[in-house]
Amino acid sequence: MNQRRDLILILDFGSQYTQLIARRIRETGIYSVVKSYDIPISEIKKIKPKGIILSGGPNSVNFKKTLRPSKMIYKLDIPILGICYGMQLITKEFGGLVIESSKKEFGHSEFKIKRKSKLFNDISSNISDVWMSHSDKVKKLPKDFVSLGESTNSQVAALQNDNLNIYGIQFHPEVTHTSIGKKILKNFIKICCCRKS
Repeated sequence: MNQRRDLILILDFGSQYTQLIARRIRETGIYSVVKSYDIPISEIKKIKPKGIILSGGPNSVNFKKTLRPSKMIYKLDIPILGICYGMQLITKEFGGLVIESSKKEFGHSEFKIKRKSKLFNDISSNISDVWMSHSDKVKKLPKDFVSLGESTNSQVAALQNDNLNIYGIQFHPEVTHTSIGKKILKNFIKICCCRKS
């Protein structure tokens, strides 16, 4: 009997770490698929993901030609996690403000959890080492989104919208330099109600 596997779809915006996100998901026993950010919504519906991750990328959401997926992904009623560029894209798509940061964060940073979230379940410390790679930052949150934490140079380093089940983190959970990265990805998988295959 050919049973469909629960899977996480990763939309690639050109990050050097995209394949590593997929690997980290698979290490937890969950199937993951990487597709280009501009995959048609009809193809996504055929894949039937239990959750979507928007990867990081070298571009700015403020470029004239912004790399963006179909807006219909936000109406699929499945959890979405934006990482780095992905978080900034979510911010802009929902009416928030992303600006160029006067202090760019590349490399090690400290992340402080400011609000409880399913994304941070079983994380004992409020302060963690994380790995950043961005030159923009979220200046103003979109309506109905809340900030979950801050980093050394960003007041909004994580966000969520409870009603839409959308989350964003400014740092890279897939790299070993982020001490809480694996737990965050596992928590997102739980939010997606994925079964191991």
